[in-house]
Amino acid sequence: MASILSGREYAREVTGAIRKRLEGVVSGPGLAVVLVGDDPASAVYVAAKRKACRRAGIKGSVFRLPPDAGEEAVLETLVALNNDPAIHGVLCQLPLPPGIDRHRIASAVLPEKDVDGFHPVNVGRLWRGEDGLVPCTPLGMIGLLRHNHIQLEGRNAVIIGRSDIVGKPMAALLLRENCTVTLAHSKTADLPHLSKTADILVTAVGKPGMVRGNWVKPGAVVLDVGINRLENGALAGDACFAEVEAVAGAVTPVPGGIGPLTIAFLLQNTVKAWERLTS
Repeated sequence: MASILSGREYAREVTGAIRKRLEGVVSGPGLAVVLVGDDPASAVYVAAKRKACRRAGIKGSVFRLPPDAGEEAVLETLVALNNDPAIHGVLCQLPLPPGIDRHRIASAVLPEKDVDGFHPVNVGRLWRGEDGLVPCTPLGMIGLLRHNHIQLEGRNAVIIGRSDIVGKPMAALLLRENCTVTLAHSKTADLPHLSKTADILVTAVGKPGMVRGNWVKPGAVVLDVGINRLENGALAGDACFAEVEAVAGAVTPVPGGIGPLTIAFLLQNTVKAWERLTS
């Protein structure tokens, strides 16, 4: 039976350390979230980020734009936040309404304030092995592995999903840890066989229950990034949890696994940006 890697508990530790770091600080870090449109899920995520900011002692602000705001209005908002010395972290909540180029939006945020780690400069720094702001979800996953003293060097890692937000940056971070990394996707041949070669298996595709127990190497570590809403309203990951738990050495649950780490490491990135911008 696999051990359960609780992201929720680790996220509390990360947030607590940030709160302690900011005790007594008069002019601390400021995080600005730009929310375009009225997507209900995005509103929930943004509210969670503001709540986490309050707990950690970070000033969180939300800048709301209507669904028909248009790309230029979003860019103007980002320029204003780039120029605001009280704001140290800037992000634009995804997904964006149709007609707005998310790549152009990501490139409009100053690299020094890009707490999502999506700016091309920060992407380049990540792949070059340089210090920069790294996407929060992969950063949290690496932190969770280290926190649980899981060996990375020399291990085979398979990542299912090649998104710019999770899959690709996670591959870069695992390469930094001297893993041998395979980045799989929808066109990968014989995915179940490939998955079973992994000592560390990361799944981030958004298909509930896709990864079955017979996809998993006995004793492997499974990081399930999927958050899928089922017809009955329950949340489920990309892995069939009961089957995977019976085979794996360690597994993250859904909910309570990777999700809380994304916000915790967003706060950590904000503090990092603040320290650099005010030093």
